[in-house]
Order: sequence, then structure tokens, then C-alpha cells
Amino acid sequence: MIRGGCLCGAVRFEADEIPLLTHCHCSLCRKVSGAAFSTTACLPSSRFRFLAGADLVETYRHPQSVFTNSFCRTCGSAAPWVAAEEGHAFIPAGLLDDDPQVRPALHMFVGSKAPWWSITDDAPQFDEWVPGFGPEASRE
Repeated sequence: MIRGGCLCGAVRFEADEIPLLTHCHCSLCRKVSGAAFSTTACLPSSRFRFLAGADLVETYRHPQSVFTNSFCRTCGSAAPWVAAEEGHAFIPAGLLDDDPQVRPALHMFVGSKAPWWSITDDAPQFDEWVPGFGPEASRE
């Protein structure tokens, strides 16, 4: 079991396991994280549960893209986003209290990465979406 929560502790959650961690370098993830990229745990929504504070999670959907960001209404820190209709949950990795036992597997949107950041690991890099996992894949 992997547990985590927001900065103030009002939002708490657990996941049965974290099968995948990804680094996203898109400009929207950079802006919301305030860093060179965001690292996100991706898992089936059936393997994720809020323990407390689900009612405190607010979600922002970018009007010109599929970008979605969730945050705690109390402290403003990141919060998990659950796309139940698509069967996925996304957890900002910095919220994890426990070691997920996996390491970041890939870099996406490196075509728009911050020019001042160099990727120095050997993980696969994708200029945009990982093939087969973009928004058009959910429409097929």
C-alpha cells in the first residue's frame, strides 16, 4: 500500500500499487509545478482511494487543452486527479509518503521542455504524447 497526502494533510489517499511514474516537460506542467517538469504516478482508478478530504479537491481544466490539475482547496498544494470515466488516477509524485517501488520510466513532451534543463538519464523520450496514449487514443 502506498499512502500520501497534501501539504496540510486534509487530503489523504492510498494506492494499492504504483505501476508507472512519468516525467512531463510540457509548458502547462512546468507552470503548475513551478519546476522543469512534473512527475506523476499513473494507475488504474480502481487501485486508488481517497481516505480523507476528497470533498476538498478542486479541479482546473485548461480551456484550450486536455490539461487538468487538481489541488487542495485548503492549502493549495497539488492533489490527485481521478478520471473515473477513463479508468485512470494521476497522483503528483511529490505527494507520496511511501516509496512507490518504481522509478520514472519516461519523459514526455520533451519537444517543449525548458531550454535551461538537460535530461541526463536514459529513460525513453517522446516529443509529445507517448504513442497510443494521447487524447485521440481515448476517442478510438
